[in-house]
Amino acid sequence: MAEFDFDVLVVGSGFGGSVTALRATEKGYRVGVLEAGRRFDTSTLPRSSWQLRRFLWAPALGLRGIQRITPLKDVAVLSGAGVGGGSLVYANTLYEPLAPFYTDPQWGHITDWRAELAPFYDQARRMLGVNEVPEDTPADAYIRRLADDLGVADTYHRTPVGVWFGKPGERVPDPYFGGEGPDKVGCTHCGSCMVGCRVGAKNTLDRNYLYLAEKNGAVVHPDTQVTDLEPMAGGGWRVTTDRPGAVARHRPRTFTAERVVLSAGVLGTVKLLLRLRDAGRLPALSDRLGDVVRTNSEAIVGASARTARPELTRGVAITSSIHPDDHTHIEPCRYPPRSNAMGLLTTVLVDGGGRVPRQVRFLGKVLRHPVAFARSLSVRRWSERSIILLVMQSRDNSISLRRHPRLDVLVSRPGHGEPNPTYLPVANDAARRTAEMLDGDPWGAWNETMLDAPTTAHILGGCVIGDSPGHGVIDPYQRVYGYEGLSVADGSAVSANLGVNPSLTITAMTERAMSLWPNKGEVDARPPVGEPYQRVAPIPPARPAVPASAPGALRVG
Repeated sequence: MAEFDFDVLVVGSGFGGSVTALRATEKGYRVGVLEAGRRFDTSTLPRSSWQLRRFLWAPALGLRGIQRITPLKDVAVLSGAGVGGGSLVYANTLYEPLAPFYTDPQWGHITDWRAELAPFYDQARRMLGVNEVPEDTPADAYIRRLADDLGVADTYHRTPVGVWFGKPGERVPDPYFGGEGPDKVGCTHCGSCMVGCRVGAKNTLDRNYLYLAEKNGAVVHPDTQVTDLEPMAGGGWRVTTDRPGAVARHRPRTFTAERVVLSAGVLGTVKLLLRLRDAGRLPALSDRLGDVVRTNSEAIVGASARTARPELTRGVAITSSIHPDDHTHIEPCRYPPRSNAMGLLTTVLVDGGGRVPRQVRFLGKVLRHPVAFARSLSVRRWSERSIILLVMQSRDNSISLRRHPRLDVLVSRPGHGEPNPTYLPVANDAARRTAEMLDGDPWGAWNETMLDAPTTAHILGGCVIGDSPGHGVIDPYQRVYGYEGLSVADGSAVSANLGVNPSLTITAMTERAMSLWPNKGEVDARPPVGEPYQRVAPIPPARPAVPASAPGALRVG
């Protein structure tokens, strides 16, 4: 038998990769994690969004921060970078999805997903330390008024978040993992969650799943981007890496492993697999690769007061939610004081739809309201003047991703189902109502206005689950059709619009998939790839990392 560097190589360290690393380590596998981003701690995270080298991810330009912005034809994507993936920059928000997710035609016929995933949602909540926000913030008062204006006051509720709410600023021993995890510090409600928590209250993956994985033997390689992947003669995989953003100073390196789990997010996993298929490395990949990519039918809009209101920055990044209808979810978001860089992405609010192009409407609005447009150009104290509204829907729509053969970049095009929305009337209405309450101005994103392309922080799918290679890229156990020892565990495996923030679902789906792996050296109870789905009992790990008495103890399997 071939000697491998690792039993399992995990590509990416976000919600899928970190869960995979821990659960595989617990089952006795030698695990390596390849992460393109750098490693951060509370002292090296950015102090504000203006610290571009630490905040933005563009390695070719020397920017190696936590926030990645990727423009595509049909959508602009916000995602995370660094050891811990999207958890470094996400808003801590951990919801279970709306009912249509479980029964979506893409995968709903395979099994009772609500029943199968229920215990893993519970496990994910306990591992991520989910608590309800303990108090309303000043911004929440406006959201309550908005809900009342819309006639849905009864839908207002506080947000479940992965944050330690102890005494503000007080350090306490690990409260989740029976002393096996790191200390926690009580949340100070500073609003810095999406810039990077320098307090130590945010339950990022490098402080739970990945922390425990490393403590139990997993090896993380930061600053390591996968460029090639190929099956080895006789079994196993050869993985080639390089320094992210390398133009001249390349640092190629090769790893080998018996199994590979792709967890690089939609943009990373789908792009890599498309490149490998196009190059003939993995010709048997499903023709559905890159299809059924979801944007959570999302819009990011907001409203800004004309004078600073520092109280708007108080709280964690997202503190409440309302539901204007059965398929729409609205959340208020915030950045801390002095973190105003993201305001550069905004401009005056312009409706879409109809026969008049949006760009023409924009010019008309600028001419009719030049003072409001001038105000929109200023980001001075933007975070202290603004309420950001994140609007998501559970509609059945999608885009498709393909790879440009010469430029090696992803390109998008319309997918199946309803057209991917470029304009949500309910979002613009909410922004205008909020602006009236603030005596300010509503705003949208430049890309929506000028390109008719929405913004999403929750791109999903592209390697969706199907009952055969003709209907999906991976099987219900999240193994890639056509290739032994290759799996996917990240947002690209999410096979339907959620209508809510996806982190809890990615975590739960990966928990389920990894629970079905055998311990090292044991017989695999799952049917071979390509055979009909069978429900399999979870396999308890040989060496659990968390004591059975701890809140985060593994209780599935």
